[in-house]
Amino acid sequence: MKIRIEKTTAPKTLPAADNPLLFGTIFTDHMFIMDYNSEKGWFDSRIVPYGPILMEPSAMVFHYGQELFEGLKAYKAEDGRVLLFRPELNAKRSNDTCERICMPTIPVEDYVQAVKTLVDIDTKWIPERPGTSLYIRPFIFATEPALGVRPSSSYMFVIILSPVGAYYPEGLNPIKIWIEEEYVRAVRGGLGEAKAGANYVASLKAQIKAHEAGYSQVLWLDGIERKYVEEVGAMNIFFKIKGKVITPVLNGSILPGITRRSCMELCGMWGYEVIERQISADELFSAAGNGDLEEIWGTGTAAVISPVGILRKGDEVVKIAGGGIGELTRRLYDNLTGIQLGKIDGPDGWVTEV
Repeated sequence: MKIRIEKTTAPKTLPAADNPLLFGTIFTDHMFIMDYNSEKGWFDSRIVPYGPILMEPSAMVFHYGQELFEGLKAYKAEDGRVLLFRPELNAKRSNDTCERICMPTIPVEDYVQAVKTLVDIDTKWIPERPGTSLYIRPFIFATEPALGVRPSSSYMFVIILSPVGAYYPEGLNPIKIWIEEEYVRAVRGGLGEAKAGANYVASLKAQIKAHEAGYSQVLWLDGIERKYVEEVGAMNIFFKIKGKVITPVLNGSILPGITRRSCMELCGMWGYEVIERQISADELFSAAGNGDLEEIWGTGTAAVISPVGILRKGDEVVKIAGGGIGELTRRLYDNLTGIQLGKIDGPDGWVTEV
C-alpha cells in the first residue's frame, strides 16, 4: 500500500515530563486516513496533520451507528526500539467486526502498515516514563450522505495517536468491581463480540451508577439468564479458583480480547490449567466464602492487567486476595509489560518492531 504523507507545518508542544497523561486527552501531530467507496474499494491512504474531519450531517454513521474502533499501543524499549504488541490480531479483530456490521474489511498487512507508518512519523510522542505508552486508536465509520437503514456505500478508516498514562487512576493498585443486575450490555446474537461503539454506549448507564457508589467498573451478567458473569466494561475478566485459571467462555456476547488470549497462553505455558466456561456470580461468592477464590484480574489493552480487590453484588461485598495483588496477577503484569517493553523475550511473533 502506498501512503501519501503530508507533515504538519505547526507541530504541537510535547507534554511536559511531569504531565500525568490522563488517558485519551492529548493527541499527536498526525493522523492516518483512507477512504472507501463501492466502486474503488479502499483508496487514497494518507497521513495528514491531526485535525477536524469534514462530514455531511446526513452521513450514515450519525443515524445508524455503523462504526467500529480498535485499541493497541506502541512502546519505547530501553534500547530505543519502538514496539507494537500483536498488531495483526487487532487488524483481524477489526475485520471480524467489519463482517458483523456489514462494512468492508481491510487487508491485515495494510492495516498494520498504516499503524507502523503513523507511529514512526510521531515516534517523538511516545512517553518513556514507567507505566506510559502511546495509545493507538484505529476506527472505521460510514460516510455516505443518505437516510435509510442499510449499509453505507462509503467509509473512512482513521488512526489517531495519544500519549497515555494508566487507564485507571489506581494504576496497578486493586480496583473495585460492581456486578450489574439491572442493565444488560449484550446478548448472544447481538454485537457483544464486536468492537462496535454501540456496546460501549450501552454500558454507560450502569457505569455511572457504579462510579457513584465508588466502584471503578461494572462486571456484566449474561443478558438471558442474568446469572453468569461475562466481562467488565473495559476488560475481560479472570478468576483463580483452587489453583485453576477460569475465564468466561466466548459465547458471542463477549469481546475476544487480545490481552485475554495472551494471558491464557502465558498461563498455559506456566503449567496452570486454564478453563473457559460459564461461571455464575453465585459460584464466585460461594468460592470467596470458603476461601477457594484466590485472585481476580481484568485484562485489556488500555490497562493491561488490573487486579480486583473488591467485588460487590447487591449488598454482598467480598475482598479478594486480602485486598492486595495476587501472585499470578503480578506475574502476568510483569511478564506482559516486560514483553511489550522489550525487556523479556516473549513467544515468537508477539512483538513487532516499527
